[in-house]
Amino acid sequence: MSQQTLHPMLNIAVKAARTAGSIINRAALDIEVLKVGSKGANDFVTEVDQAAERAIIDTLLQAYPDHGILAEESGREHGSPDSEYTWIIDPLDGTTNFIHGFPFYAVSIALAHRGALQQAVVYDPTRNDLFHASKGRGAYLNDRRLRVSKRTRLADSLVGTGFPFRKGDNFKRYVKMFEEVMKSCAAVRRPGAAALDLCYVASGAYDGFFEMGLSPWDAAAGALMITEAGGLVGNFTGESDFLYQREIVAGTPKVYGQLVKILAPYSRVIREEGEAAAGGSSGAATATAASETPEAALARATAAPDGAAPVKRTPIRIRRQDA
Repeated sequence: MSQQTLHPMLNIAVKAARTAGSIINRAALDIEVLKVGSKGANDFVTEVDQAAERAIIDTLLQAYPDHGILAEESGREHGSPDSEYTWIIDPLDGTTNFIHGFPFYAVSIALAHRGALQQAVVYDPTRNDLFHASKGRGAYLNDRRLRVSKRTRLADSLVGTGFPFRKGDNFKRYVKMFEEVMKSCAAVRRPGAAALDLCYVASGAYDGFFEMGLSPWDAAAGALMITEAGGLVGNFTGESDFLYQREIVAGTPKVYGQLVKILAPYSRVIREEGEAAAGGSSGAATATAASETPEAALARATAAPDGAAPVKRTPIRIRRQDA
């Protein structure tokens, strides 16, 4: 990074990400004593997530006190809700990996201006890898400029994904979708941290990626990396409103198009628009992307799926085992 002149806002994001990474690395030395809570079935939060998020928010708001914040653990509790600038933060993407000692997790920070992504940082503290991008100025891994791979055939491609894991997720639907993609590509990988997965598309390690159920903080930074590296990102129908639609597909331009053809029938956007057109209670309850604010879309999309009641956060402790 020493040879590059970073945008001032990106510089602050890098500082925040490295600060959070230091907190995560210190905690990783003694995982057994962590306090872990549950946001839902198989959906964990640790005191490290919370400490890292506080450090990020403090760093960002110290530099830009009038900016807005959208963070995984605290939502819009901090910052200015009316600002044209919003920082989108995941302090520890891959928490389940982290608490099991599986070294695939990252800090993800993005900045949106009037809804358009402008700056992005994804920091992998286990490898000291810093992915960063500014709108119109390219994407980088440390000092190296990133470009998506040159592969054009899905049949030759390595594709990343994420499996559904929350109670109420439509597993049968996902298995059908996964089977179609798996039969059409060279191989599929699922390490478990979408922010890094998306960066791997930008770097050319993956040729494509798809997942359902992601929130804006999971995908925002990695999405800008991909577009700045020459790739494409959208929802399963190939449209650009993926950030608040809980589905994402990405890849090289050619591979992206082939994935969209496979994934479009599984899009929640198509299903919800069909329900709205059909009328009835489901149609009245569902708004299309054209008429829905990002906040409303996020609130609807993050509600318990398939009508399940929200799961209350319950405390869990991981205790040190005596030797």
